[in-house]
Amino acid sequence: MVIGERLKVLREQRNLSQGDVEKRTGLLRCYVSRVESGHTVPSVRTLEKMARALQIPMYRLFTDDAHIKKPDIPQPKTPTRAVTTKQDREIQSFAKLFSRMDDKKRELLFHVASKMANRA
Repeated sequence: MVIGERLKVLREQRNLSQGDVEKRTGLLRCYVSRVESGHTVPSVRTLEKMARALQIPMYRLFTDDAHIKKPDIPQPKTPTRAVTTKQDREIQSFAKLFSRMDDKKRELLFHVASKMANRA
């Protein structure tokens, strides 16, 4: 599929006019029309602008979902609760303080924590 045709299909799927793309990209509407009709070959920078205007990743300009083999990447687990508990706040506070420590103090803290864990 020619890139201009693909841009037109994607634009129409999102119910956008060429004027809408013009506003979102800063490109002239007549230029958008020339690209879609195949009279002009867009640069990579222009394709990036078009992809942003259509709110899609750039690779979607060159292929559709039917031709992409998606990797099986496990999704990160999202917390089931929106409210943070006291323990969550304490851990966040500890992490913030921990990040400010130098390596020597951090090593000492690990040593003390491991000794305390062995005694429990």
